[in-house]
Amino acid sequence: MSQPYFEYTTPQDRYFNYCLWSYQPVASVENKFRSVNLLLHSFQLAKLDSQAFEIVASLRASLGLFRTVWGIKWLNNKLIWEFYFYDYKRREREVSITRVLEVLKPYLNCRLRILDNLPYFMFSIDINEYLLSDSHQIETINMYIGNPGSTVSSGISYEITDQEITLRNFYFFFNPQQEFEDIVAKICCSAHIDCQDIYIHKILIPELKNCQTICIANKQRNDTIYFSGIDVNQLLIFLEMFAYPQEIINFVKFNQTKLDHLLYDVGFDYRVEEKKLLILKSGYYGVF
Repeated sequence: MSQPYFEYTTPQDRYFNYCLWSYQPVASVENKFRSVNLLLHSFQLAKLDSQAFEIVASLRASLGLFRTVWGIKWLNNKLIWEFYFYDYKRREREVSITRVLEVLKPYLNCRLRILDNLPYFMFSIDINEYLLSDSHQIETINMYIGNPGSTVSSGISYEITDQEITLRNFYFFFNPQQEFEDIVAKICCSAHIDCQDIYIHKILIPELKNCQTICIANKQRNDTIYFSGIDVNQLLIFLEMFAYPQEIINFVKFNQTKLDHLLYDVGFDYRVEEKKLLILKSGYYGVF
């Protein structure tokens, strides 16, 4: 497959993190890359066919630019992806599950019963090579709702299948400059790790903790930490630390000056077994 063309910034571009919260670029945006180039490069690296690129184009045509969050995941030495769709108007939303599934219908089948009257503010769909081949069905959708009463920004994730809706995750967002002790307490208050056995800096990575937001998620079989609002240098540290394909690392290094205006979001799933910290999955995020 030929190299996808690179997309460059325009004066009309807007900048959002993985929660679709806006931010100001941290360097000049002139003649710089949009973050979608990282996504398209990963498609090419994984040798996905043209359908993956067409899905991105169709979502943009229907929803508009910078309305879809992408996640590139590294799981068992394999690239997988996840697309996230936000609309904080909830029941008065414009971006609904039904609308997105209609956009994806030429590429992906889905027979799930969707209840758009539920007060979700976000949902996501996992993308992988298997799903993109032979018109396989979308078997799960991840739906996120608020968590009223929490003292920090918080959300709850459910998995929708053709059988049931199942509680999956709780997410809690912290300001690392103001709530650092709460972050440490939240990490250590877990059924999946014992902080007496694991040094906290193995999870609360020193090179990444200087960021805008840290999110801790409690999941069924592990916990997750997300560092939001890191710069391109920190992104490279993350990619190397978690042993991403060298082609991805080299792409970011070679284009570092074209990516230095953006802020990035990264995270990893973890749990402890036999007093060893296991990294189950990691990911980094952008917007198209």
